[in-house]
Amino acid sequence: MSKTKQRTIFAATVLVAVSGAYIYAQEQETTEELPEGHANCSLFGAERERWTRSGLAAQAKRDFEFSRMTSEVVRNLAPLDKDGGRPADSNNVIDRYLSQSWKDAGVTPANKSTDAEFLRRVTLDLTGRIPTQTEVERFLADNSSDKRDKLIDTLLQSAAFVDKWTMFFGDLLKNTVRTTQVVRYADGRNAFYNWIKDAVATNKSYDRIASELITATGANSYQKGDVNWVIGGFVTGGPQQDIFDQQASNVAETFLGLGHMNCIMCHNGRRHLDTLSVWGATATRTQAYQLSAFFARTSMVRVRIEANQATPYYWTVEDNTRNRTDYQLNTTTGNRPPRTAIGTTRTIAPEYPFNGAKPAAGENYRVALAREVTKDFQFSRAAVNYIWKEFMTKAFVEPTNQFDPARLDPDNPPAAPWSLQPSQPRLLNALAQTFIDQKFDIRALMKTIVSSEAYQLSSRYNGEWSPAWENLYARKMPRRLWAEEAHDAIVQASGIGVNYAVNGLGTVNAAMKLPDVVGTPGGAAGTWLDSFYRGNRDTEDRRGEGSTLQALNLMNDNFVVSRSRASGTVETGSLLRRTLTQGSDEQLTRILYLNVLSRQPSTQELGLAAAHLRSGNRQQRAEDLLWSLYNKVDFIFNY
Repeated sequence: MSKTKQRTIFAATVLVAVSGAYIYAQEQETTEELPEGHANCSLFGAERERWTRSGLAAQAKRDFEFSRMTSEVVRNLAPLDKDGGRPADSNNVIDRYLSQSWKDAGVTPANKSTDAEFLRRVTLDLTGRIPTQTEVERFLADNSSDKRDKLIDTLLQSAAFVDKWTMFFGDLLKNTVRTTQVVRYADGRNAFYNWIKDAVATNKSYDRIASELITATGANSYQKGDVNWVIGGFVTGGPQQDIFDQQASNVAETFLGLGHMNCIMCHNGRRHLDTLSVWGATATRTQAYQLSAFFARTSMVRVRIEANQATPYYWTVEDNTRNRTDYQLNTTTGNRPPRTAIGTTRTIAPEYPFNGAKPAAGENYRVALAREVTKDFQFSRAAVNYIWKEFMTKAFVEPTNQFDPARLDPDNPPAAPWSLQPSQPRLLNALAQTFIDQKFDIRALMKTIVSSEAYQLSSRYNGEWSPAWENLYARKMPRRLWAEEAHDAIVQASGIGVNYAVNGLGTVNAAMKLPDVVGTPGGAAGTWLDSFYRGNRDTEDRRGEGSTLQALNLMNDNFVVSRSRASGTVETGSLLRRTLTQGSDEQLTRILYLNVLSRQPSTQELGLAAAHLRSGNRQQRAEDLLWSLYNKVDFIFNY
């Protein structure tokens, strides 16, 4: 069979596996119109409008996208020579709640993942890279009963862990050079990147991260990295209240998962959020003013590097300057509807809208806000939801920034026709309390999740799987690799490195070390990464859908094709060049599988690959084999 024909066959498999399931999910997305008021909101682009579609209206759409995706991916996986057996009993808080859910529903969970599946899964989830051949062989040969726990501890302390989660928090905190409203320039972006990276490396507690960002002050945003989050709330073209509103909305969305607060900044929820949120339908603009008022004494100033010149500028952030008053109701222009007096009230003092707390006499307003946010149970709940999604593919509450506070308490459910919002409300609350008890230790929370039997279940399922069980987490749901993960896996497995120049940071040798998702690294590599929907940290979130373009890039882009070849010398060349000299066709096949797919080939795969290698020019056939592994479903998905 010719190389072209073979690659066409492999491509068809990839197209089905990578794009088919996700295209299905996209087709099922609800297309209802937004309630009146949202479509005209000047701060909501098309992407933000799409994410406000939750609540009753969203219940009309077809469910089970994740189950459909799982079925599509698993159907294209190679058969197992053996499986991981039944999951063991566990005292992990996750397993206690989920095992009861399985029992109540009469559902038998999937078998436990094999060692090879677990190794690749947890290495990607914790570090964003695939395990090396040596790591795979060592782990599979280890017969100790606690080897999974030891692996987790090792990964949590690795440099690669820092890179992966610096990227994650860069997304969450929207660190980029330029947004539709704010220009940080590379120096500001880099300062924020280094601040985030240091917070991850030192395992700074999540409540401290939030507090430092909410209260940050500094004379130069190029030197004080944390102030770059506060300036992310800057808004052009309106009065200062527009800025206060956006800063408060950023706090609510980022740290409480309450994206609808941005709506309340414009209008009362009644008649606007009735079909989206029980809480939102009763929330008032006055409550939003009270939250915004915590920023009313914060000043942000742009300072030109060269006076009177159109040169880059840095930002200063200060508090209690120029004897600022509280939040004033005196605007008729800008990005929000007019702010007019409420009766005789013309000024709003800060008050936390969820418990009525106010700053103490003389207390810094933002310090008071940080205290109330981080002690709010919703702060922990939102953080757990973000992290759970990264490991379990589907969050308890989707989208993760659209919590409805009135639909979270399983002991006080909302009135019909509403239902509880989280898929597992009691487990979400229990994990949130666990996170508090762990003193907001991010690594400890992650260890709790990946140590659970639920996380370690196989994505394969013996018997008839019902999509209705999706919210039970009775099998592992695959996820498509991040753009950076796919890129770095190809670089690592091929043995052909990269060096990307980053303005102000020198060169980096991995996409996961890039400080931004926009304009980095630029050129063809940046275009390749963009095809995997890494977002822009402003109007477009990172997404896990597949696409035809992704499949074509995996098949045909020079980044992949060049790394499928035997290049260089035997001593210093590519993996394939070095491997071609190492023994039999079976040995060559095993080495390629271990490096690319992090597992041994199945008996069937080994036989087919060895026969193919003997069918023609060995180097060309080996290049075909390596290329096909980059295009297998179990390369591009973490399952």
